Amino acid sequence: MEPQVGSILEGKVTSIMKFGAFVALEGGGSGLVHISEIANTFVEDVHDHLQTGQAVKVLVLSAENGRVNLSIKKALPQQERRAPRPPRPAP
Repeated sequence: MEPQVGSILEGKVTSIMKFGAFVALEGGGSGLVHISEIANTFVEDVHDHLQTGQAVKVLVLSAENGRVNLSIKKALPQQERRAPRPPRPAP
């Protein structure tokens, strides 16, 4: 059974590649967290943010034909998703 799009699940990082990380999901199955969906900042090396065996929360972005795309950054609470912007100078 494919995970529901939009659901937040727990998982464990099973392998790390240059382009992202594979995560084993609770209840079976697995998916890919693309490097662009790991953090709100630029990720040059996935190893700087994740380790094999690390528990993570992920949001299911898409699930079709057995391919599941996941996001760690979109599973974060709203206040952690965006870095605070500096105040604009007064005119």
